[in-house]
Amino acid sequence: MFLDFLGEVEGLLHAALGSCGYKVEEGANNLGLELSPHSDLASSVAFRLAPVLKKSPAAIAREIHQAIGSDFSYVQKVELSGPYLNFFMSEKFLKSVLEQALADNAWTGRMKERVIVEHTSANPDGPLHVGHIRNSVIGDTLVRILRRAGCTVDAQYYVNDMGRQEAMVVVGCDHFQLDGSKPDHAVAKVYIAANRLMESNPEIKDEADGVIQRYEAGDGETVAKIESAIKFAIGGIEQTLHRMNIRHDSYHWESRFVRKGDVSEILALLEKTGLTEYEEGAFQLDLTEFGFEKKMVLKRANGTSLYITRDLAYHRWKSLNSDRSVDVLGADHKLVSGQLRTALRLLGVREPEVVIFEFVSLPTGSMSTRKGKFISADELLDEVEKQAYEEVKVRRPGESEKFLKVVAAQVAAGAVRYDVVKVSPDKATTFDWKQALDFEKLSAPFIQYSHARACSILRKGEDSLKAEAGSEGLNAPAQTELKDLTELLRGENEIALIKKIAQFDLVIDRAARDLKPHQLATYARELAESFNLFYRYSPVLDAEPKLRLARLALAKAARNALRTTLDTLGIDALETM
Repeated sequence: MFLDFLGEVEGLLHAALGSCGYKVEEGANNLGLELSPHSDLASSVAFRLAPVLKKSPAAIAREIHQAIGSDFSYVQKVELSGPYLNFFMSEKFLKSVLEQALADNAWTGRMKERVIVEHTSANPDGPLHVGHIRNSVIGDTLVRILRRAGCTVDAQYYVNDMGRQEAMVVVGCDHFQLDGSKPDHAVAKVYIAANRLMESNPEIKDEADGVIQRYEAGDGETVAKIESAIKFAIGGIEQTLHRMNIRHDSYHWESRFVRKGDVSEILALLEKTGLTEYEEGAFQLDLTEFGFEKKMVLKRANGTSLYITRDLAYHRWKSLNSDRSVDVLGADHKLVSGQLRTALRLLGVREPEVVIFEFVSLPTGSMSTRKGKFISADELLDEVEKQAYEEVKVRRPGESEKFLKVVAAQVAAGAVRYDVVKVSPDKATTFDWKQALDFEKLSAPFIQYSHARACSILRKGEDSLKAEAGSEGLNAPAQTELKDLTELLRGENEIALIKKIAQFDLVIDRAARDLKPHQLATYARELAESFNLFYRYSPVLDAEPKLRLARLALAKAARNALRTTLDTLGIDALETM
């Protein structure tokens, strides 16, 4: 769609630049092409050439404009506006957009990369809390965006099974009984109890250290205990993730990289760099020349490895099994992430692309798993679902209890996901369920409701068409030349909606390349707004027959675009609300 228009514009510009004898530096968007309120695409390439050519940008733009040919397909015209070159879409392009958007297989991307996205990877010592939600939602949305862009994606969960947390879970299970609550919550209770016990009984720390050593040595009984506890906890974590439409494709346990010898290989390779040393028995990597004041401990004095050592082995494995690898990490991992990437460079291993996110908070304040003071993701989802139920009940008072509960769960999950992902990852945010559930504001329910409205229009349109044309229903527009139909869609809001639909593949392409999922959230809101303006000012069902067919076709295209956008955001596209 839009990428086809963009491709033609790029071809026209490159040909014109060649005719003028001008060259631009290679790189992303070297032609300065951006969406513009004054045209469909605007180029600021003249500004980039001005310092080199020692001419004014306006004069350069004028020369380029004169050199642009007239063999257009998707471009209607090119206008000169001072130093800018403005490109406008042709009717042929708009017709093509409508045709593609009416197809079921529209919006298939062109990227063919193998991508590993690691996200969530929370310690299996308790339930996910509100802080984890942003990691999970950003990660899952990136997985969906990359798949929509055409990539083959493996969504991975890296299981920390060798840290002190898991040792304390085992100690907790030895001293306390798991109750019958949700698995991850039950594990958290014994974990918290063990930490409290350690405050009055220091021997508990020695017990945990012994568990770590025996597990790394492969002691059968200890391995069985830890694996059982972790699988139990992850079962509960998965239940929470599934409530938000989040699933992982594979789980990778860090102990695997110890037992297969990968960690030993990493340590040997790092030793060859000449930057390692022993200090008080601990094996360390000195990265001071790279700007890190603190040395990176690779192996403890007792011979056990650390999380970051095992993480280096995991990342080497990821680099060998993908074309791109992406880590989604909280802001508290900036330092460790920087050390890890520096160490990987020393090893000659491709670094991961890291998406660092600031934290999402609630008015209730901070969260700490160890102290038992946290707001779980389950509690948040329960509260939002309860509020969503009340909203849906007011709007649909005559519906069954089953309908109200199902829709409330779908609205709640969408509200949480959208409110989290709509903000750029590098900005902190506070979740406010009242705003997130506002059907009238720019929220997930607003977008879901727009989709439901489109579905309602199509159902009513199909009923009227069946009454007039037998059983053909919405197949009727396909029997009329789309060219004739698009010629009827001349209204400002009709054209604006077609152009907004066209932008989907551009947004996906950029979000996939730049790893910025909030761009798709912004597009979803703009698409819903554009559809609602069309609906308000271009009556569909009351229009005369031919115009009604054209507008029904556009409503169906918009429905398809909204459905696909919501699906890529991991939000249910409801047909009735």
